[in-house]
Amino acid sequence: MRKETQFSIFLVNKPGVLAAVTEALAQAKVNLFALSLSDSGEHGVLRIVCGDAAKTRQVLNDTHDRWTETDVLVITLDNQPGQFGKTVAKLAKAKINVTYAYCTANETGGTTNAIFKVPDIDRAIKTLSK
Repeated sequence: MRKETQFSIFLVNKPGVLAAVTEALAQAKVNLFALSLSDSGEHGVLRIVCGDAAKTRQVLNDTHDRWTETDVLVITLDNQPGQFGKTVAKLAKAKINVTYAYCTANETGGTTNAIFKVPDIDRAIKTLSK
């Protein structure tokens, strides 16, 4: 369980825009740890968690003009039915709202990483560590 930097990149919904961003990150040897892409009408929002926040920031400054960053909570869960539900139930019991969440994919029986946007990451970590 740890705090990581998430980058939200606003993309025009046109062929090649997503590829350009991910290719620029790859050329800089930035590994994508987790990602989520959602549609919001005229643009998409690409949320990424990478291994090197400073390098990611540099690439985005050089190649893209519409992006933000925020801290998120990353939790490694067993990839078994109910694990995500147990986690959000603990947060709910402590009155910690989950603004949004997404997971990486792995085979059943392994682990998965769940990314949570919560208002107080330190409190969430304390709650989930009990």
